[in-house]
Amino acid sequence: MRICSGWRRFLIFLPILFILSHLLYVFELHPEAVENRSRKENKKSDHLVLGPAAGQGFPNRLQCQGYQALNKTHVQTSSFPSNLGVGVSFVTVFTIYNSSVGVHAESRSSNLVTVGSASYTKTERSLAILNVYINFIQVAMPRSNVVILTDPASDLSIHRNNVSVYPVKGEYSRDNLMLQRIRSYIAFLDIKLKDLVKEPGRITHYIFTDSDIAVVGDLGHMFRDYPNFHLALTFRNNKGQPLNSGFIAVRGTRDGIFRSKIFLEKVLQVYSSKYMTASRMLGDQLALAWVVRSHPAFDSGRFSKSRAFQEDIDGASVLFLPCATHNWTPPEGAGQFHGMPLDVKVVHFKGSRKRLMLESWNFFNSSSTVSVSDMLCLVLMSGRTKYDF
Repeated sequence: MRICSGWRRFLIFLPILFILSHLLYVFELHPEAVENRSRKENKKSDHLVLGPAAGQGFPNRLQCQGYQALNKTHVQTSSFPSNLGVGVSFVTVFTIYNSSVGVHAESRSSNLVTVGSASYTKTERSLAILNVYINFIQVAMPRSNVVILTDPASDLSIHRNNVSVYPVKGEYSRDNLMLQRIRSYIAFLDIKLKDLVKEPGRITHYIFTDSDIAVVGDLGHMFRDYPNFHLALTFRNNKGQPLNSGFIAVRGTRDGIFRSKIFLEKVLQVYSSKYMTASRMLGDQLALAWVVRSHPAFDSGRFSKSRAFQEDIDGASVLFLPCATHNWTPPEGAGQFHGMPLDVKVVHFKGSRKRLMLESWNFFNSSSTVSVSDMLCLVLMSGRTKYDF
């Protein structure tokens, strides 16, 4: 009986032993097959997964029926006013890491991402996003200029009207990019301060942004509606990171540029002394929050209310604008059930949302009948997509 019982246990475990040995054989002889299978399972969606638009039935929110907007955002592309003779320039930092154009065909094909009818390598998709960034600005604010601050060693060439590439020396490695971005902003403002001495009557306001934003409304209103601020930041109800560094506006007067430069130098000093060990994408935002919150009279409770306010911080008059209108981020996963405010001016396609940025421009550019509001409906409908870059 004991012998029979032992054989039974052996027969029960025999199929399991066979499966384990087979898996070991596959992994030893064909490790790439296991790796490729794992990659396939972890691969994010390579297309938009559309669903109902968030915010249906909420007041003062964009309402959609499919791709069609049932109401319109407050500022339409046909009604952007000129800035009353005062210029506005958008400034972004951009560099190329994989700058080799002659990539081997086999490695290129394995690295392609397809959006619509176009396929891109990593470098090509970064340039495509930069070009779409410029496209949205030129549609929304056609009288404005775009300045691209870049590593002098970067092989960056952009031939677009009202777009200039401005080399600034520095350390542009990926791990150092956020720190270098602040340094580049300071260097740029220092040069503009000297230019203003030569031409005091020529005022240009500056809006420093990430290159993965879409300007969908007139931003010149800031400088008209709030005539006394020196620089503007965007805030959200986030205890650890209430300020987003992807949008910083600077008034183009001598006082505005000078005080903004001093403010950013303070942020740089705090970043360098306190947050160098932070994630490469967080240090500047943590430093911004530290500088603002360290002011004795500042009330952080204001970050929980989606209303603009002004505060004097270390000699600079800082305008705080809600991210909901000036730095709105499409939901990723479950968020943003309240939809999109009708007065949204900037959509920020940060992180893995960059496919959505390209898809949104393709949709907007597909027909003369597609409005900005219709395009924003596409953004809302894709709120639960996990993108591939």
